[in-house]
Amino acid sequence: MNSTDTCQPASTSASLRLDDQLCFALYSASLAMNKAYREALKPLGITYPQYLVLLVLWENDQRSVSEIGEQLFLDSATLTPLLKRMEQAGWVSRDRSPSDERVVIVSLTEAGRAMHTDASRIPAGLLCRTRLSVDNLVGLRSELNRLRDQLMHE
Repeated sequence: MNSTDTCQPASTSASLRLDDQLCFALYSASLAMNKAYREALKPLGITYPQYLVLLVLWENDQRSVSEIGEQLFLDSATLTPLLKRMEQAGWVSRDRSPSDERVVIVSLTEAGRAMHTDASRIPAGLLCRTRLSVDNLVGLRSELNRLRDQLMHE
């Protein structure tokens, strides 16, 4: 028996109201968060998806395209054009693995590493915009990660 077997449907009068939908709350919050990040990232000249790639590489440089995609939940068809633009901007380099030419390794350039200092101010600025306490933010993030994991593994 899985968790969906025990779920009871909501009353029919409320179940299709837009404001009652979890998906809409997540969608609209995501739009607001993306807008806030777009404003915060504008001085750096990077987009939100580029920022996510940089976060992955700042944490652990020299990652394969598939490793980056796995961590960001992006497929290579989405990631490859993004990485090409980042390479053209001079933030990353892409090289074939010497041990397997099918594998492309993405590495930070000096310019990509240098962005880390300016970007390090972004999380605190966004925390202030949310007006959440650190504990509330950590709890919310944990619940959202749990929700994502549940939905992806059904």
